[in-house]
Parts: sequence; structure tokens; C-alpha cells
Amino acid sequence: MKLLTVLCAALMVPAMSFAQSSVKTKNGDIVQLRALDTITGEVEDIDLPVGDTTVYERLMVSAQDCRYPAGNISADAFAYLVIRDVREKLPAFEGWMIASSPALSALEHPRYDIWVVRCKLASEAEQGSE
Repeated sequence: MKLLTVLCAALMVPAMSFAQSSVKTKNGDIVQLRALDTITGEVEDIDLPVGDTTVYERLMVSAQDCRYPAGNISADAFAYLVIRDVREKLPAFEGWMIASSPALSALEHPRYDIWVVRCKLASEAEQGSE
């Protein structure tokens, strides 16, 4: 088990260094998430404004930050999320989730799966609603 923990930590180092690297990033206003109920197979896309919390089934999902490479909002986004099962005190997930590598830092829940799709700007969301 300790070996597994060490390996997971080693795998997360590139992800953390990407988030802290010299790549210029910009902040998105909205995190686009995809949620899967693994029992029913139902998939739902969720647009969650940064700083807000939403409820998906039994999960409370909070978006604290969303970043993307400057000049390319559709490129590899990463978001800081806190995901809590409403029946538990401690979060099921808290940390950076990377769109291109969702398994690198994933929610571990027996029924639900949530991952980052991309960041959006508020102006993008307004255009989509017209």
C-alpha cells in the first residue's frame, strides 16, 4: 500500500509542476464538468461558475479555480475542485483535476465519476444562452 501511495505521488508531480510551471495561464469564469452515474450510465454536463457550489445527485461540487493555457481556452484546462458526498464529513476529492488526464487525480467514489472538460468565460456562456 505504501508503494502505491509513493507511485501515485510520483505521478502527480508532473501535474503539479504543470500547474506551477512557466506556461502562461489565464483564469476561466466557469468550469465545465462531466458527471457520470456509473450505475445508470447517465451522463450530465455541468457548467459551474468558479466560487460556486452545485449538487449532483449525492455530491456537492465546489469550483475554486479554473485555468487554461493563455491564448487557447479550449486547450488543456485544470480546475481546483472540492467534491463531497453529502453523507460524509470529509471531501471525497479536493485538489487540481486536469482535463487531459482525469485519471491522474480522480474522484474516488463507488457510484459517481466527475471530471473536468474545459474552462469557459462568462461571455461564452452568455452567447450560448441567446
